[in-house]
Amino acid sequence: MKALILAGGTGSRMRPITHTAAKQLVPVANKPILYYAIEALVSAGVTDLGLVVGDTEQEIKDAVGDGFRFGATVTYLRQDKPRGLAHAVAISRDFLADDDFVMYLGDNLLTGGITDIVRDFRQAGADAGILLTKVGDPTAFGVVELDAHGAVVCLEEKPSQPRSDLALVGIYFFTPAVHEAVRAISPSERGELEITDAIQWLVDQGRTVWPVTVSGYWKDTGNVPDMLEVNRSILEALTPQVSGLVDDASEIIGRVRIEPGARVTRSRIVGPAIIGADTVITDSYIGPSTSIADGCRIIDSELEFSIVLNRSRIEGVGRIEASLIGRDAQVRRAMCVPRAHRLILGDHSDVRITA
Repeated sequence: MKALILAGGTGSRMRPITHTAAKQLVPVANKPILYYAIEALVSAGVTDLGLVVGDTEQEIKDAVGDGFRFGATVTYLRQDKPRGLAHAVAISRDFLADDDFVMYLGDNLLTGGITDIVRDFRQAGADAGILLTKVGDPTAFGVVELDAHGAVVCLEEKPSQPRSDLALVGIYFFTPAVHEAVRAISPSERGELEITDAIQWLVDQGRTVWPVTVSGYWKDTGNVPDMLEVNRSILEALTPQVSGLVDDASEIIGRVRIEPGARVTRSRIVGPAIIGADTVITDSYIGPSTSIADGCRIIDSELEFSIVLNRSRIEGVGRIEASLIGRDAQVRRAMCVPRAHRLILGDHSDVRITA
């Protein structure tokens, strides 16, 4: 069995972070979300990986390499622009050959891994397998209707009037039968080759599509609130470890990981939280569900339920929460009078200021 990992896309819902970075490489718990997908596949015994990449191809290559450190081999497959999940399958035909494969969206996270599901799919003898989970707003997802016996009846992509509350998780299982389905479908109204249409074609042709409702925690990390929620979930399982320096005037409470080279001075950190290598925390409070990456400076400030990326500096700004702060950002108190906010913001920025 092979794997097809989708690591292209523009990440429009994550702007401005994704103006300069691949959305699959934005970290949760200080590790790129893409790494969780690769590790889940390798743990399931799937080590021959094809990464479908787009405009951020070089950044993905720099981060993943040839796959050796993950225990995998990686082939890069270029998609000129996002044209749908089924299009990604079509351009990967030579790589996939006649092997069964897992298609894994690189910005999705499913806790608990897929080892048992891979094993069960191999034993099921189905032409395709889909993972489902119940959601509150099905209109934002691919939605699946099952009959009274649990068989797949209908799939729709982001329907305005959903027939069920069962959404497709971004992990699929296919035999070579899917290639015939992809050739048979046409672009949707969105101009994309939809994988839901390909799976529906299999259903209509009497092929077996195996549905599995997952019990583990799943998130599509396509926007900032979901990214923060995934960060919170991953940190809940954090193993505490202090490898950096913490002075006697500081307090560490709960599940906190402090990486080598980090220094905590006159500060309070309440876990779950992770402090990256060579980061300096001084006269500050770091609250639960916070990840601070490598080389940051947090001085005379409070952070909670937030993600701070590499080499950023936050100084004297009071309390920050539910925030995603990009690489090399500078957040500082303005010393001028009269009181005013001074901002330099990129396209698609979202700033919320209390009076």
